[in-house]
Amino acid sequence: MTETIIAQVGQLLQEHLTISKAKLTPALNQQAPEIIAQELLLKERLKKGFEGEQDLLAFVKTYLTHTNHLSHPHYMGHQVAVPHDLSGIPELIHGTINNPSSLYEMGPAGGTCEGFMINWMLEKVGWLEGRDDYDFHFTPGKASGVLTHGGSVANLTALAAARAAIAPDAWTEGNPNDLVVIGATSAHYSIARALSILGLGKNAFYPVAVDQNEVLLMEDLSVVYAKALANGKRVMCVVANACATSTGLFDPIDAMGDFCQENKLWFHVDGAHGAAALVGPQSQQYVKGIEKARSLIWDAHKMMRVPALCTAVLFKDFKDQAAAFQQKGSYVFHDTEVVGMDSMPYTIECTKSALGTKLFWTFALEGEAKIGEFIDHTFQLAKDFHALLNQEDDFTTPYFPQSNILCFRYEKFSREDDFQKLLRYTIINEKRFYLTSCEMNGQRYLRVVLLNPGTTINHLKALLNEIKKVAKKLVTG
Repeated sequence: MTETIIAQVGQLLQEHLTISKAKLTPALNQQAPEIIAQELLLKERLKKGFEGEQDLLAFVKTYLTHTNHLSHPHYMGHQVAVPHDLSGIPELIHGTINNPSSLYEMGPAGGTCEGFMINWMLEKVGWLEGRDDYDFHFTPGKASGVLTHGGSVANLTALAAARAAIAPDAWTEGNPNDLVVIGATSAHYSIARALSILGLGKNAFYPVAVDQNEVLLMEDLSVVYAKALANGKRVMCVVANACATSTGLFDPIDAMGDFCQENKLWFHVDGAHGAAALVGPQSQQYVKGIEKARSLIWDAHKMMRVPALCTAVLFKDFKDQAAAFQQKGSYVFHDTEVVGMDSMPYTIECTKSALGTKLFWTFALEGEAKIGEFIDHTFQLAKDFHALLNQEDDFTTPYFPQSNILCFRYEKFSREDDFQKLLRYTIINEKRFYLTSCEMNGQRYLRVVLLNPGTTINHLKALLNEIKKVAKKLVTG
């Protein structure tokens, strides 16, 4: 029975992907939760259980009708990967055998895959010093890292390590009141959230001014650093966007790295989205100098087609990773040498899924070169879209894209921010396209994230036609 069910669920998933790619379904299908709960028979099935194989399959089929279709070429919404069709198999394996990878002895295959992929990422950053061999142990003086469930956890982990470096007694004695973190006003909200979780408070973030495109201004970085010193503060770390979530633009990583080296400051790069540029031959230019970081986070579930969640937090020296957390538990933490890489002592998480397996699996499906080509392709597609917008009347875009994210406005009938919001909501409610919006420099913009390998410039032309049609309808009724 199990084999039959798995095969039939697989068939339903394949049909879901097929109709998505062929645009035979809306890009998204969102109903009120009360309606979805009723159609899924949640109350009834919770009490009675599935009443046989067909009832179980009916649930799957109904569930899929209430999901967003990321494989639809008109899906240009949030920064969530469009995975390879076979990317879900590691989730099936893990869900069946349930071997957590936090301790090597609990999940040796998953732990090995994680250790291997961490080494691969360290090599891409430039922290393996030309070594051909991968080290499956954490070694002081060498680069290291672990996989976590998402960028927020990864940023929190990196900031905890930065705190340990400047205030080693904070774990036991609490935070001193003179620690601050410096970064652009456009830094991801997870940075401020991490500071509050660590007990430093959001006021511990010293914002650096940005230009009209919300990219950090180097001249103000010096000013803010001087201000922090004048206020009697110690700088825990300096944070760079690689890239900014809203715009997809990169802070001046190379220059910021030099500044931190000159002033002996911890340099942290939030590369949740943009660190993937390391894999694209044409895109590497945007992360020049990233090797100067002391810590780095890198999402695989955005640009690298890996199902959510899967994020690496990487350190130039293992000693920094080792100092982030202090804990005891004789049943899991051992003083003696262990076989393989135990990540549990170095993350907020205890038990975690086999993240390294699905990261490796995605690359094995395509090969490293094809993943790099895909990243370069999406970056170029945003540039092509920028050129298209400049050829159109009444469309404006404030910057030339550096990644696969682009903001723009349609201003034929109105320049009011509320009109851009209404335009977006109307478009997504009609379900033919899915795009987001954001505020930038005090203005509301429409925003596309080009993560779908099936999206072409023709689909983007169709989006512009849809915007024109919807805008005219909103004005004329």
